Amino acid sequence: MVKIHRFRTVRGVLNGALASRLFACSCLAASLSALPACSNGAAPAAATSRPPVPVAVAQTTQKTVPIRVKVIGSVEPYNTVNVRSQVSGQLESVHFTEGQFVKKGDVLFTLDQRPFQAALRQAQAGLAKDQAQLANAKVETARAKKAADQGIDNLQNYEQRHTAESVLEAAIVADNAAIEKARLDLDYCTITAPMDGRTGNVMIHAGNLVKANDTPFLVSINQVQPIFVTFYAPEETLPAIKEHLAKGEMGVEAILPGAEDRPIKGSVTFLDNSIDSATGRIRLKGTFGNEDQRLWPGQYIKDVIMTLGVRENAIIVPTAAVQVGQQGHYVYVVKADKTVEARPVTVVDAVDGQSVVTQGLQPAETVVTDGHLRLSPGAAVRPKEAGAAGARDAAS
Repeated sequence: MVKIHRFRTVRGVLNGALASRLFACSCLAASLSALPACSNGAAPAAATSRPPVPVAVAQTTQKTVPIRVKVIGSVEPYNTVNVRSQVSGQLESVHFTEGQFVKKGDVLFTLDQRPFQAALRQAQAGLAKDQAQLANAKVETARAKKAADQGIDNLQNYEQRHTAESVLEAAIVADNAAIEKARLDLDYCTITAPMDGRTGNVMIHAGNLVKANDTPFLVSINQVQPIFVTFYAPEETLPAIKEHLAKGEMGVEAILPGAEDRPIKGSVTFLDNSIDSATGRIRLKGTFGNEDQRLWPGQYIKDVIMTLGVRENAIIVPTAAVQVGQQGHYVYVVKADKTVEARPVTVVDAVDGQSVVTQGLQPAETVVTDGHLRLSPGAAVRPKEAGAAGARDAAS
């Protein structure tokens, strides 16, 4: 009896499990049978379509624009002088403050003049002594000549007197040279600015001993009015640059960071005699008056711009329309069906909020200028005025 009961219990459990599996299979079959109906039918509108994206748009235009070369540059002093002492002595005084603007001839340093004054007096005394001896030698030479002519003395004595006179005359020439050198050394005790410019850090201070033409120098002076801006232009622009320089003065502009609306104007005054084979660029220098001293030696120049002619019928788009991706510049072009296409473009210049495009666009095409973050190729758009689109995007 016990065995029969257990058998029935096990059979009931197996029958229940089998029934559960059959129910699951029937549900799966019902689901699979429903799939073709869903795939063949229309999907709900909320799942397959999105509302048009509001964007600001503008049309491409065509006009004549200048051909500009825009590169980076750096400022260099027009001249640099390292001031050194030409005599050895003790530095007595410094007559300027570090960083001061000085003019040519301004006194910068003075050395202790007393040793040089003593040397000058010594040279003057040597001259006076030799002059007195020369006067006496001339008298003795005249006397010896007279005695020789009268036969009282021999000719050899006269010749000796004449030679001594000539030696003293040469000594006087040497004395005059020594006096001139002593005066020059005394003048060198006062060190003046060799040109107009801005002084740097004082390397040797008052009280120190300095040697003639020694290192370090006393101070450096940079001439900053005028001043140079050095930059490197691409090799392919060389023919146009040479053509403009051959015609006369060639203008150049320097744009400082944060001062894009205030370009500094100058002229190209130097073209290097060779192209750097490693970079394919050639060095140029622009000279700027720098009356307001906005340019400073060592300063980085964001943009150095040369104008090399004009480009006729150029395609112009607002710079806000140009985006940068992994493959370079592109713009969203609005097609006739109010969807957008991401189109690669070649941008060669940008000025005053407008970009010059040489490849990728045609005249009178519509491009997106605001609302790019919500776009993807093929997205539907609703063109809006710039202000309205910007406000809507900001709110979303």
